[in-house]
Amino acid sequence: MIRIMKALNTRLDSLKKNDDKGFTLIELLVVVIIIGILAAIAIPIYLGVQNSSKDAAVQTDVTNAKIAVIAWETDNPTATAFPTTGLTTATFGKYGMTQSTNTSNLTFSGTLAFPSFCIAGTGTTTTVFYVTDSGGATKTKPTGC
Repeated sequence: MIRIMKALNTRLDSLKKNDDKGFTLIELLVVVIIIGILAAIAIPIYLGVQNSSKDAAVQTDVTNAKIAVIAWETDNPTATAFPTTGLTTATFGKYGMTQSTNTSNLTFSGTLAFPSFCIAGTGTTTTVFYVTDSGGATKTKPTGC
């Protein structure tokens, strides 16, 4: 009987001592789940910020194009037609026009006989921004565009 008690006490002492170090499987699973939840929240926010900055680049490009067209009209007061090259940085770059990689298309509509015009810029996010001779960049298509 004493031998059995001694063996049980030895076993109990070794269990109490427990020199094992490290994390349990449950603890590791909890950490993985928390990281997954944080990623599920952070990734869509990050993508939204990226799209907002791409749209801001398109707005800047259409505004710069507006300034360039007005500067071109000022330099060419006797012009009867818009340049046949269209709205390109080759023609309007010297007037400050830029086209970032986030702007896939810039189009000009209007005539020089009546100096009102509209410039539409399409971004890589497929959002279209408009600017007129008298207004700023907007997503809403103005009348006459």
